[in-house]
Amino acid sequence: MRKLILLATLALAAAALPSAVASAAPNPAAPATVEAGPTAAQLLAKTNSCKQISNGKYKTDEDVSGKTVAVCDANGAVFWKADMDIDCDGQRTTQCNENTDCCFQDDTAFHQSDGKPLNAAKLPYIVVPSSSSIWKYTSSGLKGGGSCAVIYNGKVEYAVIGDTGPSQIIGEASYATAKDLGINPDPSNGGTDSGVTYICFKNSTVSPIENHGNAISKGESLATTFVNNN
Repeated sequence: MRKLILLATLALAAAALPSAVASAAPNPAAPATVEAGPTAAQLLAKTNSCKQISNGKYKTDEDVSGKTVAVCDANGAVFWKADMDIDCDGQRTTQCNENTDCCFQDDTAFHQSDGKPLNAAKLPYIVVPSSSSIWKYTSSGLKGGGSCAVIYNGKVEYAVIGDTGPSQIIGEASYATAKDLGINPDPSNGGTDSGVTYICFKNSTVSPIENHGNAISKGESLATTFVNNN
């Protein structure tokens, strides 16, 4: 009797097996996984030569005399290679305030969708120089909330244009940008003296500006187009 029950059980299991296998098999109609954006190497390969559009060059810091950084034009983007100073302006946080940053300002040039300043400790953003005779960022199709790729030490961070800085200096990004790239984000002693490439995509907007997830998806798409078209 037990043998008959066992045989019946096995028969039922065998009958159910094909449908179970079918349900576990990949669905050919399912959408493919979306690939991430280009690698750091792929992006850097497109910035080997510079078609300079800035009228002269920028300094990387106030206390240096040499002007060494040009803004370069490309198909669909502009880029520059500089250092990274830490911008901690905007909302007061544990990381960014008057006590951690001697030059702290409680505002940013561009604001969140709710009208508040950006949060440098949380949001990856970059700083563009204020418009001057050297270069007007708006003339290159850049604006607040614009999409940028920041490359350092083999890593790519997608950020937004979040603030403006001195008109003669270039190479600055938020606390969060530096932290994500493995750069010391401390506003008093952090940053890096060189090795950072900034690629900002023309006529782009991340909305809302404070949504980093949107910045990543938009940035990856624009970076792929940049690599394909240059």
